[in-house]
Formats: sequence, structure tokens, C-alpha cells
Amino acid sequence: MNLKRITFGNGCFWCTEAVFLSLKGVKNIASGYMGGDTENPSYKEVCTGTTGHAEVIDIEYNPEEITFEELLLVFFKTHDPTTLNRQGADVGTQYRSAIFYYDEEQKRQAEVMVKMLTGEKVYNKPIVTEITPASTFYKAEDYHQNYFANNPHNSYCAIVIQPKLNKFAKEFAEKIKPGLL
Repeated sequence: MNLKRITFGNGCFWCTEAVFLSLKGVKNIASGYMGGDTENPSYKEVCTGTTGHAEVIDIEYNPEEITFEELLLVFFKTHDPTTLNRQGADVGTQYRSAIFYYDEEQKRQAEVMVKMLTGEKVYNKPIVTEITPASTFYKAEDYHQNYFANNPHNSYCAIVIQPKLNKFAKEFAEKIKPGLL
């Protein structure tokens, strides 16, 4: 199996990790930080907004089971790519919309997707997603990994993540791993 890698910043990694973990073809996900200047940043440091990092999910996927284009569609459909440095109540550069690509083909496909969504006027405002070469990925602390599954009774999970997953499941039912959601 020849796995590929992509790193997305689309708001709180607790929410985005839960969505992408449910997809067929996604083999591994790690929540973490990318795009900043501080080496080995902690969650507390990233939350200050001063490190330059985005909260991200680093995804390994099998392109024979899920295409990069399909991952991009899920990325754009499960957050608001028109809000600069914000997703819902989460505000700061750490919550920016970002695609950290690993090769020129990923960059090209991401740019094509933005152009298509813009041309089709899918959003009422311009897409502000940054499309940037991947830099050093710093894995977040262990308690952030698989957060939703490990903390199903947490109020944030119930109020924010579960409704997002329910909406996602309706739109992408055929892409969800059996037995999930």
C-alpha cells in the first residue's frame, strides 16, 4: 500500500480529526501544529496565537481508496474557508484555514478546487484558505489525539463535534467507514 500524506488546518483539530478519521481510505491521523516559527510548540503556546502555528491534522491516506480531490471536498465542506483566522467561536491565527501540501500536484489540485468553488459561487465571501508548502509537523500532546472518541461526554464534543459529524454523515454517507457514525 502506497500511502500519501496531506496536512489540513481547518479549525479546532478535535473536530476535524473526528470527521477525517471516519473516512474510508484514511489510515492514520495525528493532531498537531504546523506553519509557525517556534520549535516543538505546546498547545498552551499555540493557543496564544504568537507561535504562528495552525492547529492541523496530518493525514495518511490510501489514494486507491480515497482521492485527494475527495479529501479536498470534505475539507471545504466541513469548515468555513471564508473566515480569516476563525472557525465559529474559535478565533486566532491557530484556527486559520490552510492546506499544507507535500508535492506540486497537491498544490495544483488545491488551487483548482479553490478556483472551481469560487467560480461556482459556493460561498458568499472569498475563500481565504492558504495553500502553503508543508513545513515541520509537531504532534500535539497525547490527550489531543483521537479526542472525540476518548471524550464522548465532554460538553464541547456533544455541542460542537457531534452535530458536525451528523451533518457530515448525511452528505458523505458512502465515504464513511462501516460501523462509524
